[in-house]
Amino acid sequence: MREIGVLIVEDEPVVADAHMAYVQRVRGFGVRGMALDGAGAIRQLGNPTSGIDLVLLDLHLPDMHGLDVVRAMRTAGHRADVIAVTSARDLEVVRAAVSLGIVQYLLKPFTFAALREKLERYAAYRQQLAGDAAISQREVDRVLATLRGSDSGSLPKGMSPDSLDAVALVLRPSEQGLSATEVAEVVGTSRVTARRYLEYLADSALVVRSSRYGSAGRPEVEYHWVDR
Repeated sequence: MREIGVLIVEDEPVVADAHMAYVQRVRGFGVRGMALDGAGAIRQLGNPTSGIDLVLLDLHLPDMHGLDVVRAMRTAGHRADVIAVTSARDLEVVRAAVSLGIVQYLLKPFTFAALREKLERYAAYRQQLAGDAAISQREVDRVLATLRGSDSGSLPKGMSPDSLDAVALVLRPSEQGLSATEVAEVVGTSRVTARRYLEYLADSALVVRSSRYGSAGRPEVEYHWVDR
């Protein structure tokens, strides 16, 4: 089976580079292009020699909503599948994504293991559809079920989505970088716990680290949300 070509659409260059590195680590997948906005994605998809089979699509782009990119793709007759990537927890957006035929939905921040699971399931799904023979209802159900499954790799053991959201909600609107101690005070948790979540966000390329130098002692690490 030939390599599956992926287009990464993400407006934050640091995050886009992280997604590209993730995709290139999964056997059977290769990055065919990268776009920082919807217009760039549509332009690359319009190239008949692009070899794009799958779009890893951020839904919040600077020039248009990701769902409008999908609508433009379908209007132009491009049949590439789409995995929607977003930090939004909006059920209306999820419903709209499903109605447009988006095959999978991945919430930020995510680990390499979570994306790998999605990609491997997608590859298995494509392989099962490779034949031309008619299949039974049971086989149709089995093929569609391949795209689903547990998201056990989405967060490391001992971390909870609610706590991650709480840390993100403190850090994201901050004009200045925050330390683990400052985040812990607002969230109401220990510094060690806050630092673990902040490091997870940094490893997911949603947060960047920098050093804060005070009047004395070692510099303190502070964290900045990258989409500001």
